[in-house]
Amino acid sequence: MYDLVADVARYGEFLPWVSGVRVTSNSETEMVADLLVGFKAIKEKFTSRVKKERPNAIRVDYLDGPMKYLHNEWTFRDLPEGGCAVGFMVDFQFKSRVFEAIAGQFFDRALTKMTDAFEARAEALYSSAPGSSSSSATSAA
Repeated sequence: MYDLVADVARYGEFLPWVSGVRVTSNSETEMVADLLVGFKAIKEKFTSRVKKERPNAIRVDYLDGPMKYLHNEWTFRDLPEGGCAVGFMVDFQFKSRVFEAIAGQFFDRALTKMTDAFEARAEALYSSAPGSSSSSATSAA
């Protein structure tokens, strides 16, 4: 699961609203990437620094785009019975109060859709038995 989340370059293949990705630097411990995210006529570029702490955590800090700030963290913990527990936290604020008010109405649904996309991708890549995964996500906004 760590590898799936760390593979930012492939987000456009499975994440809704991600129409383009450009990785500008990448090492074992840090990446800087631009994501082009859009819905209908609205398209925005987000630049983020991704700190990779294999195999336990991935921390993302926003560098540039339409947000005032954005921080998210992924944590990974092996389960004794096999599999992996994944934790996710996101904290953000838009620069525009109007856009924040509009986006806030859809945030829970968008988070669910993105979580479902990661789960489906994990199922497609790693599962030998359909329906064998379970997950939970938490968010702060």
